[in-house]
Amino acid sequence: MPRGDKSRYTDKQERKADHIAEGYEKRGVPEDEAERRAWATVNKDDGGGNKSGSGRGKQTGNPAAHKGGKKGGEASASRTAEERSQSAKKAAATRKRNAAHAAS
Repeated sequence: MPRGDKSRYTDKQERKADHIAEGYEKRGVPEDEAERRAWATVNKDDGGGNKSGSGRGKQTGNPAAHKGGKKGGEASASRTAEERSQSAKKAAATRKRNAAHAAS
């Protein structure tokens, strides 16, 4: 269990942390590390526990957390297969060049 008193968090924040931790555990992260990362994410998004005090209910101003699934794939979907292939070849050449440079 992560350090710190969790009584200041709202039910919604606790559900959010549980959901995030489950996702990490599905990807093979140990349970205690998954829980630590989940609470860190909740703190980052919401600014910590929000049970009382001024400002409760204000938006956190973290729009990145809401973009998932909306933005993904737009760039590659608008390009032809040939353009994507050229881009992949260019990236492979860059990786090869960087690896050769790092080796020397």
